[in-house]
Amino acid sequence: MLKIALPNKGRLSEEVRELFNDAGLEVRGRGERALTASLGGEFEAIFVRAQDIPEFVADGAAQAGVTGWDLVNEAGRELESLMDLEFGRCRLVVAAREDSGITRAEDVKDGMRVASCFPRLTQAWFQQRGQRVTVVPVSGAAEIAPHLGIADIVVDLTSTGSTLKMNGLREVSTVLESSARLVAYPGNGAEARRSLEELTQALGSVLAARGRRYLMANVPKTSLEQVREVLPGLNGPTVVDVMDGGNFVAVHAVVSSRTIYRTVNALKALGGQGILVTRIERLMA
Repeated sequence: MLKIALPNKGRLSEEVRELFNDAGLEVRGRGERALTASLGGEFEAIFVRAQDIPEFVADGAAQAGVTGWDLVNEAGRELESLMDLEFGRCRLVVAAREDSGITRAEDVKDGMRVASCFPRLTQAWFQQRGQRVTVVPVSGAAEIAPHLGIADIVVDLTSTGSTLKMNGLREVSTVLESSARLVAYPGNGAEARRSLEELTQALGSVLAARGRRYLMANVPKTSLEQVREVLPGLNGPTVVDVMDGGNFVAVHAVVSSRTIYRTVNALKALGGQGILVTRIERLMA
């Protein structure tokens, strides 16, 4: 049974568990503090700190893992990125005090001190730009460093930028865009790769279904051309004859949940009846 390293706590852990559950790989553990659990009887989950997952996977202790792309890059280990899981989105940014006069990366002078929980990425980014800075590693709350005189600027994670603004900091530049990723051990054998390909397809089908709805309706045959414009679907709507339906046919389509309100009203305007909208659990193209 392949081992999958998953985050043991935090928002990322909750979203990962939800995704695996939706894919039919229910997390079955002995308790909240269990270090291992079954994933639907197909895989074994091992729960570790998100920042340790790149090391566990790169060393082959787990065949795959889920963690932030920022942590993967900070670890600097050789890993295969299998898929972007599309949640946990954030940015690693350079930020300076509002009153510092630093408004762009070029304003950072040689010798300035930079506080960050990502010392490797920070050093590499400034070196690539030819800027000589002193990196001050911190384990958390980097945004307070400039106010304490520990550093001139910070490199920190942000989602909306509100925390930085709240602490009197201005975003200067983006170092890296991050999200949750499924990564794998490069030395996996053929059987492990096949299993991980099936896992990737299962998780991908759940992600593809999010934000989509399955719509069914009976519409007049004379309105089919207009209906095709309203319901483009994946490959256009599926049209099915209705027994004793007379001048009506049934149309089925996958549509965006963002536009479902307007779509239903457009179908009603075309004479649609018996309109039914349902959620989609998984969608495999």
